[in-house]
Amino acid sequence: MTLPPLSLRARIIALTAATAVLATVAVGYTVAAADGDGRPESVAAPGLTLDNAPGLYHAARKGNVRSAPYSSSGTGAADGARSRNTGLSCDRFYASGRSAVCIASHPGISQKTKVNVLDRELNTRKTVVVGGIPNRARVSPSGRMVAWTLFVSGDSYASSSFSTRSGILDTRTGYLVKNVETLQLYLEGRRYHAPDVNYWGITFADDDNRFYATVATKGKTYLVEGDIKTWKARTLRRNAECPSLSPDGTRIAFKKRVREGARNPWRLHVLDLRTMRETPVAETRSVDDQAAWLDDSTLAYALPGRAKGTSDIWTVPADASAAGPSLLLSDASSPSMVGAGG
Repeated sequence: MTLPPLSLRARIIALTAATAVLATVAVGYTVAAADGDGRPESVAAPGLTLDNAPGLYHAARKGNVRSAPYSSSGTGAADGARSRNTGLSCDRFYASGRSAVCIASHPGISQKTKVNVLDRELNTRKTVVVGGIPNRARVSPSGRMVAWTLFVSGDSYASSSFSTRSGILDTRTGYLVKNVETLQLYLEGRRYHAPDVNYWGITFADDDNRFYATVATKGKTYLVEGDIKTWKARTLRRNAECPSLSPDGTRIAFKKRVREGARNPWRLHVLDLRTMRETPVAETRSVDDQAAWLDDSTLAYALPGRAKGTSDIWTVPADASAAGPSLLLSDASSPSMVGAGG
């Protein structure tokens, strides 16, 4: 049976209907793709750079990275009122010098993390996909060296079952170390080997060679000083986790275990590298974070927020000052201070 040809009007109606159906399908596919890992691909906001938006960078709600003005003179950061959206979406973010790093969970069957290394304009320079859950991220003062730490089992340092992997990237040479456990470790002066060695919480000195980190073995944690050129590390002291080197390079902020168990185990301390004397800061709550230095006298760190799964950024003097902690930003994490041209 041969059907009569469609009139021009009927063909126009049919074409319009088909176009509408295809548009609906396309929209549905786009939404589904964006929701694949809970957020769209990270793309920096046009025109926003580390130079024209200096201040306190942080991950806000759902990992959206923002920049807020900050002044150490007492005004602090505007709590969202004057912050700017970078367009990036990260589980952990850190910026310093000429670079930034954004690490975020990578969709897939296995637990993987996408490490995006960004330039001063927040454009992606290099992407590395590694196994694990995002945990820590740091950039050296110049921006040359980038480091990250991932959980590969467990999800808390308070657990006895966790394991970590830390990596380092030299952005100048492109040299990549996906697992720093190949370091030649000297434990309290003696060469040390053990299958349970774990590193986390890397922080760099301003020479782009020396770094500090936590190493754990046989149920104990140590602060180590590492050397990238010789690929060696030596322990400096016991019971020090998640170190953060001060801008002047003279002190290290770290969390110290002050009680056993998973309930409120840590207290923030500051270590003088010349005298090796440690001082507890005025924050008495248990801080499970790698504190960041906003300047040579102020620490910033995240604590759990009121709503489940949220966190707030607090600050505290980096000495034994009587001044207690102050709330800096609500619903935020991953603080890093960026100066214009710095």
